[in-house]
Amino acid sequence: MNAPEYFLETFPPDQFPQYTWTERPASLPPAAWTTETTHRDGQQGGLPLTSDQSLKIYELLCAFTGRSGAIRQAEFFVYRDSDRLALEGALARYQDGAPIEPTTWIRASVKDVALIKSLGVRETGMLASASDYHTFHKFNPGGRNAAAQTYLDAVRMAVDAGIRPRLHFEDATRAPMDFMRPLIENVLMICEPSGLRPKFRICDTMGLGLPYDDVALPRSIPRIFRELRLIGLAPEDLEFHPHNDTWLVVANCIAAVREGCAVINGTSLGKGERTGNAPLEAILLHLIGMGYFADPAPDFTALNDLATFYAGIGEGLPPKYPLYGRDAHRTRAGIHADGLNKFWPMYAPFNVPALLGRPLEVSLTKDSGVAGVIFLLKQHLQVELSKDDPQLVPILTWIESEWSAGRQTSIEWEEIAPFVTQWIAQAHA
Repeated sequence: MNAPEYFLETFPPDQFPQYTWTERPASLPPAAWTTETTHRDGQQGGLPLTSDQSLKIYELLCAFTGRSGAIRQAEFFVYRDSDRLALEGALARYQDGAPIEPTTWIRASVKDVALIKSLGVRETGMLASASDYHTFHKFNPGGRNAAAQTYLDAVRMAVDAGIRPRLHFEDATRAPMDFMRPLIENVLMICEPSGLRPKFRICDTMGLGLPYDDVALPRSIPRIFRELRLIGLAPEDLEFHPHNDTWLVVANCIAAVREGCAVINGTSLGKGERTGNAPLEAILLHLIGMGYFADPAPDFTALNDLATFYAGIGEGLPPKYPLYGRDAHRTRAGIHADGLNKFWPMYAPFNVPALLGRPLEVSLTKDSGVAGVIFLLKQHLQVELSKDDPQLVPILTWIESEWSAGRQTSIEWEEIAPFVTQWIAQAHA
């Protein structure tokens, strides 16, 4: 074959990689989206947020979402004055047309429902611990019946106040379906006369879920959602809230969507309790690949401002954090730099500058060779040189002297820019 095969249906030049289905899963929801918990789980996980900072995150996520519907709701704590101020500000912005609906997060208790009755929210999340690890040890007296009665009393109170309940089944990947199924059925019965359609969030609280169909409940994410669909729940009634303790958070989210869960709850840019929640930017990249959000799409370049914001409050991203970390698109290998010089898609997963607003970058090391220097000159000075160009000699000589002197750290453009620019200018004088 004389012409190259780039599989452009799967790897279109100016889109994220696409899922080319051999057979589209029958259980895939007609629509899918995300909800965010930065103001709750992100703050609980260590983000030191003032009311203004919380609102800034809300505004940045609204800019990212735009008209796409990528993130539809955000949940807020209500226990401190600063959290209620943030919620009030978000509600005001939502009423003025912001695209993300603010909701609340409370414990499923009548005491907590009383806190939110006058706040103006239309929906609230309600923590309903589901596993026997919780129900037998969190309540006094302990056990499933005591827990269920507490949750149902809170649901009744929320419904009487005209607030849609969203039950958060904590620790669902260690919970018996024999507890969750009748609880769901009772919630549906309580809500039916009101016309409010309840929602149910499956929480993989300890990151123990598995994305496989051929493992048993309670760990199988596909089996959990299949069971819930059999009860009669629609995709939009279901939400998945996983953690990344065992590294499977993104795979589990994809498995949930494939099995008919329309909504993924998480945070953007890796924030959250312990090892973090589902990274919404990664989930949305895959949802776009599945065919969702074709037009309009969320603006992934807007998340650069969120990364900058986090750095400004002392919560910057790890350098190698996927997509938005400082080094996420940086190579230090000469063979990669050479590939970028010859045909940049060779060493880029997609059009990173266009889709993320981030450059492909090279740092100079003992292994980056002459190709790394050529890349930097082209990127920063728009000067294209061949490997044997004499203009490279003083630059390469200086770099080699650094390694010979025992240097171990990489060389960045900012360090060499002043004298390299001068040498190139002198060569053209």
